[in-house]
Amino acid sequence: MFLHTNPNQIFAFSQLLPEDNNVNNGYAILGIPFDSTTCYLSGSRYGPQAIREASYNFEVFNISSKKDLNIENYDIGNIDITPGNYTKTHIKIKDTIKELQNLNLKPITLGGEHTITCGVLEAMKEYDPKEFEDLTVIVLDAHMDLRDSYLEEKYSHATTIKRVAELEPKQIIQLGIRSACKEEYLFAKNNKKIKFYTNRNFFENKKEILTKLSSIKTPIYISVDIDVLDPSYAPSVGTPASCGLTPLDIEDIIINLSKCDVKGLDVVEVSSNTIGDITSVNASKIIYDFLSAKSN
Repeated sequence: MFLHTNPNQIFAFSQLLPEDNNVNNGYAILGIPFDSTTCYLSGSRYGPQAIREASYNFEVFNISSKKDLNIENYDIGNIDITPGNYTKTHIKIKDTIKELQNLNLKPITLGGEHTITCGVLEAMKEYDPKEFEDLTVIVLDAHMDLRDSYLEEKYSHATTIKRVAELEPKQIIQLGIRSACKEEYLFAKNNKKIKFYTNRNFFENKKEILTKLSSIKTPIYISVDIDVLDPSYAPSVGTPASCGLTPLDIEDIIINLSKCDVKGLDVVEVSSNTIGDITSVNASKIIYDFLSAKSN
């Protein structure tokens, strides 16, 4: 369900998957260039390649984690999505994620719009329902994405976390929230399995929140909508929202979460097709920081 990339176009510090699939563990980086329901600035189909291109700007040694990036990870290329058809793309995402899990590889997905997260997590639930019941989903996003439908679409960038909630992980923690309709806000407030921190919550209680994140005992999955960053750091996104987090905030969150048992990570909504665009640079750094922090 995927295509290998040209060796010159893979994420820096990654390897290609061996032809015999003889791997023991680690992370698999895959692109999902699906961009169908975006309603403001389209272009996240270009995100996977923009993120890969930006990764060549970093050093092997990560000065923040004080580690060389040496963890086993493979770039398996992009999923062969069906443009404009979420249903068919969703099936391809699930099949690919299950293939990776059979190889004992954890997914790092490059978006593409935020709907891709639904396919990844649904595959993880079908593969191991018991583990999924104990999973904490950490979402970094400017928006709650808890609408039941948007523009008559059940699977939309604005409904992603509602679909994830319906999968019933142990809990969902949202960080950086600063935009929601009233119904979303009330749904989250009244749902015992959802905890959210607004941008103001984070700015005013950063140290306390980081401590809570690093002490999570359950397995976790991390989903980063790059619009969690302030538009001054990430202008090329589907739905920008001002007063967002900074790259340093995200670095601190990722380094703290890396102490947990991370089952997967996605970085989505990068709508950039220009080399050196700050949005793709900051998105790529999230993966770089995570892999560095997980290295020996």
